Amino acid sequence: MIASVKQFAARIDRKPGRGDLKPGRAVRKSSRADLKQSRADLKQSRADLKQSRAKPKRPVSAKTLARRKAVLERRRQEFFQRPIEYVPCRQFLKKDAEKLASTPPEAAKIPLDQRAAQATPTGSLTPYVAELYRTRLLSKDEEQYYFRRMNWLKFRAATARGRLDRKRATLRQIREIESWLDESETVKSIIISSNLRLVVSIAKKFVDPNNSFEELVSEGNVALIRSVEKFNFALGNRFSTYATYAIQRIFFRLTKKVWQQRQRFVSDDAVLAGMSSQEDPEHRLTPNQVDSLKETFAAFLEALEPREREIVVARFGFDGREPRTFRELGAEMGVCKERIRQIQGRAMEKLRAMADEVKLGQTVDNWL
Repeated sequence: MIASVKQFAARIDRKPGRGDLKPGRAVRKSSRADLKQSRADLKQSRADLKQSRAKPKRPVSAKTLARRKAVLERRRQEFFQRPIEYVPCRQFLKKDAEKLASTPPEAAKIPLDQRAAQATPTGSLTPYVAELYRTRLLSKDEEQYYFRRMNWLKFRAATARGRLDRKRATLRQIREIESWLDESETVKSIIISSNLRLVVSIAKKFVDPNNSFEELVSEGNVALIRSVEKFNFALGNRFSTYATYAIQRIFFRLTKKVWQQRQRFVSDDAVLAGMSSQEDPEHRLTPNQVDSLKETFAAFLEALEPREREIVVARFGFDGREPRTFRELGAEMGVCKERIRQIQGRAMEKLRAMADEVKLGQTVDNWL
């Protein structure tokens, strides 16, 4: 009797184990399972409703698919042929390279196109130069950031493109890489616009009767753009120091070239008349030879493109008028003078190739 009482007391004092359930625990587990199941049913019903409302896709014809494939192939070809040039830097190989290239300096002024705070004397300046003086200059930290950002975007694009298959690259991948390149061009334009004032300040020192201010500024801007593409920002130097040397070198070459042309082509009519009177009659071309040269040169002009032929005739006065300048031809054709210069250079290269092909120089030497 005493043993049974002790056993009963021990059973009462024993704590519930892991297998024993407290009151209400089974009920709570059951309610949670029901709630989870109801949520799953609601999610499935929403998915079914969305699928029922979705419009059925229209079948695409074989002609449309072929056209899309041809467009994608052409896009791939243009994409992989696009040159990507950047200045390599060890910082681009670090883990935090993207963060470093995407974080502007704390003292950076946003937005970048903020006008200069100081007043500039615009009364005696041309509108172009006056507009340049209203654009503020970059600080050293801003300059380093923008050069790092521009080259990092190109490095990232070149690396990503190198991993793509030329025959399987998707349109989405191409657009993503092209967006990086477009952003790099935007950053490049920011750097160029903030340094155009440097070209003007250097061009003023080289203006003379043989070199106009506009032509010097045009050539200097081209040198500035090349300097932006070649500048190594990792060395810690200021860009203005590097660009000044490059711009001055272009101006010295241009001045020397103009001086040589002036020495080669004499414009004094009296001197030309005196030289022609002293020429040996035996070393003159006959009328038949002159006509032959005119016919040959006319055939050369006909082989040029219409715009090239028009520029060559106008620049050298073959139409009986005074030779016109690049600016005058640019105003007539609605393009800049730099474009006229490029077209003339291309036409002259074609004329030289045609003259070499028919051995025109050797023929004239034999006549003389």
